[in-house]
Formats: sequence, structure tokens, C-alpha cells
Amino acid sequence: MGCCSSAAQSSKREWKPLEDHSCTDVPWLLLFILFCVGMGFICGFSIATGAAARLLSGYDSYGNICGQKNVKVEGIINSGLDLTHKKYVFFLDPCNIDLVHQRIKSLALCVSACPRKELKTLADIQKFAETNGSTLCSYELQPSEYTTDPRATKLCPKYPVPESAPIPFFHRCAPVNISCYAKFAEALITFVSDSSVLHRLISGVMTSKEIIMGLCLLSLVLSMILMVIIRYISRVLVWILTILVILGSLGGTGVLWWLYAKQRMSASAVETQIAKDNLQALLIYAISATVFTVILFLIMLIMRKRVALTIALFHVAGKVFIHLPLLVFQPFWTFFVLILFWTYWITVLLFLGTTGTPVPNEEGFVEFRMAGPLKYMWWYHVVGLIWISEFILACQQMTVAGAVVTYYFTREKRNLPFTPILASVNRLVCYHLGTVAKGSFIITLVKIPRMILMYIHTQLKGKENACARCMLKACICCLWCLEKCLTYLNQNAYTATAINSTNFCTSAKDAFVILVENALRVAAINTVGDFMLFLGKVLIVCSTGLAGIMLLNYQRDYTIWVLPLIIVCLFAFLVAHCFLSIYEMVVDVLFLCFAIDTKYNDGSPGREFYMDKVLMEFVENSRKSMREAGRGGGAEGRELKPMASGASSS
Repeated sequence: MGCCSSAAQSSKREWKPLEDHSCTDVPWLLLFILFCVGMGFICGFSIATGAAARLLSGYDSYGNICGQKNVKVEGIINSGLDLTHKKYVFFLDPCNIDLVHQRIKSLALCVSACPRKELKTLADIQKFAETNGSTLCSYELQPSEYTTDPRATKLCPKYPVPESAPIPFFHRCAPVNISCYAKFAEALITFVSDSSVLHRLISGVMTSKEIIMGLCLLSLVLSMILMVIIRYISRVLVWILTILVILGSLGGTGVLWWLYAKQRMSASAVETQIAKDNLQALLIYAISATVFTVILFLIMLIMRKRVALTIALFHVAGKVFIHLPLLVFQPFWTFFVLILFWTYWITVLLFLGTTGTPVPNEEGFVEFRMAGPLKYMWWYHVVGLIWISEFILACQQMTVAGAVVTYYFTREKRNLPFTPILASVNRLVCYHLGTVAKGSFIITLVKIPRMILMYIHTQLKGKENACARCMLKACICCLWCLEKCLTYLNQNAYTATAINSTNFCTSAKDAFVILVENALRVAAINTVGDFMLFLGKVLIVCSTGLAGIMLLNYQRDYTIWVLPLIIVCLFAFLVAHCFLSIYEMVVDVLFLCFAIDTKYNDGSPGREFYMDKVLMEFVENSRKSMREAGRGGGAEGRELKPMASGASSS
């Protein structure tokens, strides 16, 4: 499907940007459609076997679905009941949680109403049944027998029965006070050994929820402002970011040490536990910020001579966003589509958890299990999660690549399509969905073994020997590196497909040849550009974190800082990454277009450059630097030599 073409054909290929449009990797598109049909079959099967009804309406321990008439299950007592008027699932002991299987280990019944107040005795349970018509004991007991029948201690709920309320849309009675789930939460959060620490962390988040929401909004605003700065002052952006990061890191580190010293000096003889936790957290933050600042300065010192190589490319990227403003909103559309798909996937996964045929378990109750090949459907469903998610992300990459390629290879910018983004989406849907499906499938093939190894490593934690643990971690690391390399190559392959309309393997090979021929360009321009965008992310996280420190400082006596500040910083980094990853993508696409342009054009009549004037000046300056350094034998001349030779090659 394109991987068998010879290298000679690739080397003789003529790049004809946007001249031809043809369908690429059609067999892979058909395979992807067939796979999606299989995903739909799983959803339809789970609905047809009653899983949707069991999930939404709920079912009791005897296999009866609440709120409807049921069919008798052979060998199970109390099955096949008419529960039309009993629409809610009630657990006799809702706080008895099985931490291993992460489920409520209790007898479940269908009831007509949830107890809206605490019931402390069997007499209260009996009165509730007589008043509301909702029997909370097992079906074989009548309300009049609750206080007289000795079986009531086993067949009635454990009292006091907590106040409950139905969960919207899912018809389950859940305790209003969720304190009984604290043990479950503590088991999930394994790094918290003291339950009081967990309670203080949660209370800190709840107390600071308004501040957390405000700081998350601030990170979104700062990301938008940074995108505006990138558009309009891209020429000085690199130096502005460098100075701001230096000042921000120094200022943040200084403020942390100042707050630590001030709080330690003002500490009273009798300190609360929260004050001690905040003082310790401040010390950890201050030390971490100091180490981070030193490392950041060392990196910037090493990279300072290469910063100038990025300015021209950033300037052109800024022009791209001026002409293609809809690029800024690409993360929103992609995130929205991913959320829709993940919601569908989780819903079907819950369906699969309740599908199958009813069989009695060792306790005499009903479980729903799938037999034969059908029990492996969830594996198919997991592969679908990875492949389709990668497909959606690849569609974003192809859309951005197509729009930027259209901008770069259109000599007269006045002749650009009215909406290059929509034109790129149209080309993707009409011609290149198969290429996207193939590229995303390759990433899936690497991601699945890595996830399996991570799962094995988690399950064997503390059981395997040191050698096995080291080998597992090495394999996981190698697969992660391979995944990142393939992701980068895929993105460049999508750019080559957008230019020449070739299939995935041909485009990947052509892009790889271009990247190898311009290896120093990749290191000097692309890497430095990514680093400067990383500095932008650091700036947003530091600014949001600093604002969080100043605001949370006013609540230091009754709020623990750790979790609110971590939540805010993680959200700020996520938002900054979503926005600046688009800019990073544009820079990568521009770089490949620039490399192709300088390889096949030299500026002579009939072979004019497509590039912007700023990049033309950059090429000329590179040639001059190469000639001067060539006479002097300097290191910078050796670094720029591939660029100049590429620009002058035919």
C-alpha cells in the first residue's frame, strides 16, 4: 500500500504543491470503517441483550430489572418478579465496599422510594414501608414481619439506614452523606496513609473552589493573550519570553523563600497542623523552584546562540495565524469531539459490564457473564478507544498541515481560499481519511504493547526481582521513545500528503529523507522553537501559580495549599499546552515546507522561492554566515552549512 515503492522513485520525485488531489490509502479507510462498524455492533449487542436497561434502570441481586416485568431465571429464587412500581435500586449495606473488585458488596433490592431520612430501628423501617409503600427488606418478608421474624436481621438493611436520594438518570439510592466512602477513597489514593491528611486535602479544595475556578479562568485568558502576542509581535517574542521567564522564575523563587521566612518567623508557639503542613509545603516549593530556576538558566545559556535561528520562522508563523485565525480554535473542536467519543466509549463500557446471560454465583445471587468469544469484546473496545482517539488527533494534525501548506505555497496571499481551514477539512474528508487511519493505527500498534507492559509492571509491583523490573521499565521507555518518534514522523508525513497527495508510506519516506538531509536544521530551528514554546507554557504556569500562592496565602490558617495549587498548575499547563501545541504544529509544518522549498528552488527565474521575505533574508544571511565561517573555520559555519548548501542545490 505504498511501502514497497523503490528509493529511486522517491529520490526522483518532483514536489508539486497543491497541484494534484487524489484519494490516498483507500484500503485503510475501508478497514477503519469496518472497525467502526464492529464498535457499533458491540454497542448494539449490549443494548439488545438488555445491558442498557440494566445500567439505566438498575437490577437487584436476583437478576430483576427495576421498573418492569421480568423473566424467571432458572434456579434463582425471587427472580421473574413484576417490579413495575419499584423503580429504584436499594443496597441493604451501601457502605460495605469490596476494595478489590471496587463494588458494593451488599444485597440489592428494587424499592418504590428511597428513604429520605435516617431509619434507626426495624420499627422505623416497618413504619417507612407502611407509610410510603416502599419495602426495604427482602421480597419474602412482609412489612408486618419486620419486627417479629428472626430472619429480619439478615434480610433487612443494616441500621441505622442512612438518608438516601436517587442518583439522576440511574435510579440508584445513594447515601446523602458520602462519608462511608472515605475508606474507598483512601484505598484509591495510595500515597495518603493518614486519613486525616486526605480529609484536610479535600476540605482545602472545597474551601478554595472559587479561587481554583478563578485561577483556571486566568490561565485560559493568559493563553489567549500569549496567542495574540505571538500573532502581532512574533519578531521580539523570543526575547520577551526569555526575559519574562528569567524574571518570573527569579520572582517566583524569591516570593516563595520570602513567604517561607515570613511564615516561619511569625509562627506562634502553638501551631496548628494546617500551619505546619503549609510551612513544610512552602519549603518544598521554594527548594523545587530554586533547582528548576538553576536548570532553566543553564539550558538557556547553552541555547542562547541558536535563538536567532528561530525568530524568522516564528515571524512567519505569526503571519499564518493572522491569515488563518480559526487555527486558534482547533484545540476546542478536537477536545469537543474527543469528549463526545469518550462519553460514548464509557457508556458502552458500562453496558458491557452488565451484558451477558444471568448465571448464579457462589452466594446464590445472579451475575451477568458473557460466554465464548463474546467475553473478549471489551478488548476490541479498548483498541477502539486508542485507535479512534489517535484518529481524531491525527485529523487535527492533517487539518492544520493542509491549511498551513495552502498558505505557504500560495504565492499571492490575496488568492488564499476564503477559509483555508474549511478547505483543508474538505480535502481531508474527500481524499486523505485513509492516510490518517493508517498513521493513527501505527501509533496504536506501539501504544498497546506499552500499556500492557505498564499494566504488568503495576500488577507485579513488589513481586518481581530487580532484573525483571529493570527490563520492564527499559521496554516501556523504549516503546515511549518509539511512539514519540513515530508521532513526529507521522505529522511530517501528513504534511507531505497535504503537499503532494501521496499515500502514507510514500509521504513518510519522502518526509524522512527531507528531515535527514536537514538534520542540523531540525536541531537548530525546530528544537529551539519547541523549547521557546515550552518557555511560554512555563510562563503561563508560573504566572498562574504565583497568583495562586498570593491568593491562597490569605487562607493559610484554615486551608491546606497542596492540592489546590497542584490542580491549578496542572490545569494551567494543560490549557497552555492545548493552545501552544497548535503553534508548535504550525512551526513544524512551516519548517518542512521551508526545507522542501530550499531544496527544489534557488530563487532563479522559473524556480522562485515560495517562502516569505523574512525567510528569504534568513537564507541569505545563512549563506553569508557560511561563507564567512568557511573562511574562518568557525563552528557556526559548520552548523549553517546544510542550510546554505540546501538553498543553493538544484
